[in-house]
Amino acid sequence: MMKPVLELKRKVGEKITIIKVDIDKSPLVASTFNIQGVPTLILFKHSEVKWRQSGIVPGSFLEQIIKQNQ
Repeated sequence: MMKPVLELKRKVGEKITIIKVDIDKSPLVASTFNIQGVPTLILFKHSEVKWRQSGIVPGSFLEQIIKQNQ
């Protein structure tokens, strides 16, 4: 279901890095970022959380969020 979001990289190019984390294999990551629902999307800029949302997000909406936080 998140494939369109992961394909967003093609649209915004080198401006972003997309990382997919399996929280079952990396429970420390889930704990560190207080992830309680899957999927959870978090946008960082210079190590600061700029936006986060749990649940499925349309690629076009995520693209807009990224552009607002450039």
